Amino acid sequence: MDSKLATKKLRLLEVLSQMSSVAVAFSGGVDSALVCWAAQTALGDKARAVTADSPSVPRAEIAEAIEIARQIGIAHEIISTQEFQNSAYLKNDGARCYFCKSELYAAIAAQLSEWQAEVICSGANSDDLGDYRPGLIAAAEKKVRHPLVEAGFSKAEVRDLAKEVGLSIWDKPASPCLSSRLAPGVVVTTQRTSMIEAAEKILRELGLRECRVRLHEGELARIEVPLEAIAKLMEQKVRENLARALRELGFRYITLDLEGFRSGNLNQLVDLKIRNDYSTVTNLQTGGKT
Repeated sequence: MDSKLATKKLRLLEVLSQMSSVAVAFSGGVDSALVCWAAQTALGDKARAVTADSPSVPRAEIAEAIEIARQIGIAHEIISTQEFQNSAYLKNDGARCYFCKSELYAAIAAQLSEWQAEVICSGANSDDLGDYRPGLIAAAEKKVRHPLVEAGFSKAEVRDLAKEVGLSIWDKPASPCLSSRLAPGVVVTTQRTSMIEAAEKILRELGLRECRVRLHEGELARIEVPLEAIAKLMEQKVRENLARALRELGFRYITLDLEGFRSGNLNQLVDLKIRNDYSTVTNLQTGGKT
């Protein structure tokens, strides 16, 4: 481990050791997994991982979160969140993530006393502060701490340290919630998230580790895969079988994005006013204050 990463590791552990007890919002991704590892290392049985279960979370992600928490040795809770009962969330006008995170952090906060935990932590890293992430505003409102931000970790450094400490998912591709695949303005429904989950499962069975199926108006599927994988999907048999399978799931049109996989590109479609109203918190301070 190089000296810079070693210093940041110590800083991360120091940040968490200064908290008496924590509940980490654990999605099953590498960022929050590293926070879980650090919390368990610094606080032992005063650390707990909490994973949300809702129609927007793929079943495979829940299963993997359970396994990673077991590997880390941290106490783990699965809680049901009710964002699908919120019309503002379902509206999907570009601020959906704000309502999702508000629901998540409120659900965790409601259990803190039972779990004997005082602080909610997230897996946000420094790179997240430069993107459109209205969920960070919900975190600030709930005084959620961001240990990776406080310790100055970029996404690349998160992966480097996760590899160093032996986390098996250190190179896992980002996997945002299923609702994030719906273009702004397309109403979120459980049918649509199920369609997307099943479609992406088909792509992974073709050997594609990183992929997205974006859902646009008119039940149009826009498939994004790495550029080097486009030729494979264009093979006649693969293309015909894929189109048939996605139509059977409920998609009316199936398209392949020739620009390839681009994480978060649906943010380009968010109305400018919405972006301004829910602008990213760029000066996040310790304790979630802005």
